[in-house]
Amino acid sequence: MHGTYGIVVLSADEPDTLVAARYGSPLVAGIGDGEYFVTSDVAAIVSHTREVIYLEEGEVIKIDLKGISSDNGHPSLIRERIEYVDWDINEIEKDGYTHFMLKEIYSQPESLSNAFRGRLDLEQGTAHLGGLNMSEEEMRSIDRIVITACGTSWHAALIGKYLIEALSRIPVQVEYASEFRYRDPVLTPGTVMIVISQSGETADTLAALRLAAKRKCRTLGIVNVVGSTIARETDAGVYIHAGPEIGVASTKAFTSQVMVLSLISLAFGRARNILNRKQGLEFAQQIIAIPEKVAKILDNSSEIAEIAREFTYVSNFLYLGRGVNYPVALEGALKLKEISYIHAEGYPAAEMKHGPIALIDEMMPIAVIAVKGAAYDKVISNIEQVKARHGRVLAIATDGDIDIESVSDWVIRVPETSDMLVPLLTVIPLQLLAYHIAVSRGCDVDKPRNLAKSVTVE
Repeated sequence: MHGTYGIVVLSADEPDTLVAARYGSPLVAGIGDGEYFVTSDVAAIVSHTREVIYLEEGEVIKIDLKGISSDNGHPSLIRERIEYVDWDINEIEKDGYTHFMLKEIYSQPESLSNAFRGRLDLEQGTAHLGGLNMSEEEMRSIDRIVITACGTSWHAALIGKYLIEALSRIPVQVEYASEFRYRDPVLTPGTVMIVISQSGETADTLAALRLAAKRKCRTLGIVNVVGSTIARETDAGVYIHAGPEIGVASTKAFTSQVMVLSLISLAFGRARNILNRKQGLEFAQQIIAIPEKVAKILDNSSEIAEIAREFTYVSNFLYLGRGVNYPVALEGALKLKEISYIHAEGYPAAEMKHGPIALIDEMMPIAVIAVKGAAYDKVISNIEQVKARHGRVLAIATDGDIDIESVSDWVIRVPETSDMLVPLLTVIPLQLLAYHIAVSRGCDVDKPRNLAKSVTVE
């Protein structure tokens, strides 16, 4: 066999035997009470068993009346590899929500809390991430970080760049995993590679990880699925604990990834003495307040749904953001493209006049992230340039900002927080906006055309 595969074979000549093999594509064996399962995703069998074995790359297993055996080591080792799934069937049901995506958007206060629960040290103003398996001395020795990912995870990586550089002063490079391995990247032993993937099975990200490992770089994973290939092959890493995400368009996994990157940035910043104890404590307290602030935004979903109906029939959409909110603009545009099939682009707000401004007229709606901060006046100037060309502006603004109303057609407000954590709030209205626009257009929100939840092939 050549290429990527996850296969299960049953022969009519041996009806009591299953043979399963994987290469590149995920495969899991489930162990029930006198029964066995083989699946590509634990969600398919969690109602039958919680005990699973994740197949290794290139492994072949045999299941017969005697049990499970493997070509990868002694059969007795199989029992030692059993892992327990710590979530239940209720987490992959809609629980009264119209779509899984909506349920997952609304579950973010909980998933964000899960991402930092037990990891913040309010005594020392830092974060402890045991999965990183890295001492403070090792954190201080890092010369450079490369973060690689695809799609929504790549947008989280861009936010991570802002966070890590601002809080720990380590230079960070963000790469598309799909492009990274097709050139000769500079990877030295002092470089740490962080790979981000919700599923932990993304083919391009996995290939980039293996290239870094081959070059003797330390590799860290940020994944959601326990036991996934990336989780097993990285030197160390952090689970985001978002729980199963069924909707193809990622929402809660994205914010949980950003939250974990915030914790890593805090840990690095304190270890390298860029942040003092007081600054670390203030940042940690801002993190703790995030879930409640997200819940407040979600309480205004009906207002966002009403605004969304204004855009049911548009053909294009432009998203603008500055600094750490530029990746949020990219993510907002991606969500709209994925589930509503409206062409949308995200841009740094200052780049608008270097080309995209030619597109602006009364038929081009512009979503602008205009929260209070260092670049607020500059963003207001960008909005005024849009209005001068008859563009329609939807502003994501800070609570209490009255001035924004005079230059915007619609305003959605978010609570105030640290400049570095604000993407965790500004992305929520954009998720809801994309969802409600897609629903108003009659689109299949949970299963958008041509897309898969995990891209396990090139």
